[in-house]
Amino acid sequence: MKLFNTKNIIKLLAVLFIAITVVSCQRDGSAAEDDLPQEDLTNIILNVKDVAANTTTSYNYSMGAGGAQAIKLQDGKTYQVTAQFKNGNEDATQEIRDAKDEHFLVFNFTNSDIALTRTDDANSTRKDGKRVGLQTEWVVNKAVKNPSATSQLIFTLYHEPASVTEDSQISGNGVVFGTQVGGETDAQANYTITN
Repeated sequence: MKLFNTKNIIKLLAVLFIAITVVSCQRDGSAAEDDLPQEDLTNIILNVKDVAANTTTSYNYSMGAGGAQAIKLQDGKTYQVTAQFKNGNEDATQEIRDAKDEHFLVFNFTNSDIALTRTDDANSTRKDGKRVGLQTEWVVNKAVKNPSATSQLIFTLYHEPASVTEDSQISGNGVVFGTQVGGETDAQANYTITN
């Protein structure tokens, strides 16, 4: 009775190796299969429009370059802010709009008193009625609450959170606008806030 010979063992090992390789390279359809992977985003640009002066300043955060670019805000002013995501020279913001039900932005203002309202239109409002946050309005009560501490915006784009809310909550010495449960971080930018 002959069960296996050397050729059969080699063939069996080759088939097993190929099967393991193919299975390990496939995605399982989870959050890891991101339509906008973090490594594809190179820049986050916040276009900050001073409503009263009708002037817009763009603040470009380069992913992986480090450092926090300073956003200059004046106390008592209102700003309309639009977020733009880039992959090199290509605008990736439309990809977020196209997959709006899979994305959500969280704004964490530390050491600042800023009231944020999401003003997204239907193009960036999810099926659950929550606005992604690509368009917002900021009312600046106090850009820098404590001059001896750093004021900043930690701006995070989440992919496939299990649930989201537009509610705000106090966190440490600041306010976080928006919360999410689960999901993965597609992008995060830290901007310093000055006045």
